[in-house]
Amino acid sequence: MRRKATLLAGLVVIAVAVPSTAALAIDDVNTKKIEKAVTVNGILQHERVLQRIANNNGGTRVSGSPGFDASAAYVTQKLTAAGYEVSSQEFEFPFFEELSPSTLEQVSPTPGPIESATFDYSGAGEVTGTVVAATNVVVPATPEPSSAAGCQPGDYVAASASEDQVALVQRGGCDFAVKVANAVAAGYDAVLVFNEGNPGREDLLTAVTLGAPADVPVLGLSYASGVALYEATLTGPVTVALSADTVSENRTTSNVIADWPEGDPNRVVVVGAHLDSVAEGPGINDNGSGTATILETAIQLAKVGKKPQQQVRFAFWGAEESGLLGSEYYVANLSDDELSTIYANLNFDMLGSPNYVRFVYDGDGSEDPDALGGPPGSAQIESLFTEYFAGKGLATAPTAFDGRSDYGPFIAAGIPAGGLFSGAEGVKTEEEAAIFGGTAGEPYDSCYHQACDDITNLSTAALNEFGDAVAHSVQTMVRTKSGFFEDGSRMALPPQLTAEDFDYRGGHLVR
Repeated sequence: MRRKATLLAGLVVIAVAVPSTAALAIDDVNTKKIEKAVTVNGILQHERVLQRIANNNGGTRVSGSPGFDASAAYVTQKLTAAGYEVSSQEFEFPFFEELSPSTLEQVSPTPGPIESATFDYSGAGEVTGTVVAATNVVVPATPEPSSAAGCQPGDYVAASASEDQVALVQRGGCDFAVKVANAVAAGYDAVLVFNEGNPGREDLLTAVTLGAPADVPVLGLSYASGVALYEATLTGPVTVALSADTVSENRTTSNVIADWPEGDPNRVVVVGAHLDSVAEGPGINDNGSGTATILETAIQLAKVGKKPQQQVRFAFWGAEESGLLGSEYYVANLSDDELSTIYANLNFDMLGSPNYVRFVYDGDGSEDPDALGGPPGSAQIESLFTEYFAGKGLATAPTAFDGRSDYGPFIAAGIPAGGLFSGAEGVKTEEEAAIFGGTAGEPYDSCYHQACDDITNLSTAALNEFGDAVAHSVQTMVRTKSGFFEDGSRMALPPQLTAEDFDYRGGHLVR
């Protein structure tokens, strides 16, 4: 769910061989008992139930559906039986589903199909109209200045009132939602957004969210397709026909929140995983693997009987796939007093990818080109994981905080965060294959956001390694008597990263 990090073998050797000083304030807690108790079989028992729930509900567990509600009921039952105080936090959210793929074809002057992809929260409908390009398009693409087309209302000529017209705009400079809102305000009946054209921004624009429903169809194009349309408009009228088949409506979903009754309620460790799948499939890796692993950890933690220093709160988020909406709702609705009690957030999103890498969230910002890490304490959480794996002789790789999972709202509120990730649609490099095994040139999870993300789409080796690491991190964070810092405290300092720094909301681009 995050962009993959570039990994050099030499750096991994250093990470394994040289202990970090960042985590010295966290106690070395003996977690062997809970690591042994959290087993692959225990995790898979929950995964099988999630698969059956999906099978009985149209193949999905998407938020706002009976499949999600049944998943929430199962998690609630298991946590209540284990002795947790469980509550359901309901909220309304904008539900979106694409019912069939978009279509786009040039009608004149040169008829032919054009590959397109529907933006999340696109309006539905069929439009045949003249293409009108926004101003400030940068063709050929250049890094500086890059395109800011459509970011200002004046970037669109007012649309004709007598015929349908389709706005054509280039990625870059601001959120997609801003570009689309400005086009709609200018009177356009549909919007085509083509990729920017700079390195890494050339392919078909897919997995993009507007964050809220649009009134008109909105489709993404590749840079090449967009340039072809743009250049055609310079020589005369261009007409296209397009369609988007979507449903967008308000629905109700929930977060499942489970508190262990012991531990200091003024120092709460929130252990989270999103419970929902995408509409296209059952989500057994994304994120049944995170859900099942923290659920089994919660059950076994209740049995271990070790007195906690901090209170632990297990959270199963709704509507992550719609843009981190459940975790955003949770953090936004904490009072100031409640917010001040959150000691840290551990986030686990995809832990069973078949072609996995041991990714650890980059708390110290070493992988960010602007050297921005998480809030103070995040570097120590990163070290908790890297030193654990180093002790097992296992390499790790950092993955940047880029907003693709539910740590985002916690970071934006200044709460230390960290966690693990086994890889999504990114492609494994030769260097990663040499270090972690698996197949170079193939996705970490070739079934990411697809119907084939089922019970067969799991690496038990990954579940074994990540399951132990989750158990270790949770018990360590709950039982440590020291804080993150040299004086044993958690320092309340402003966050380095905010939501505006993220290019993603969940698994979808926003700009």
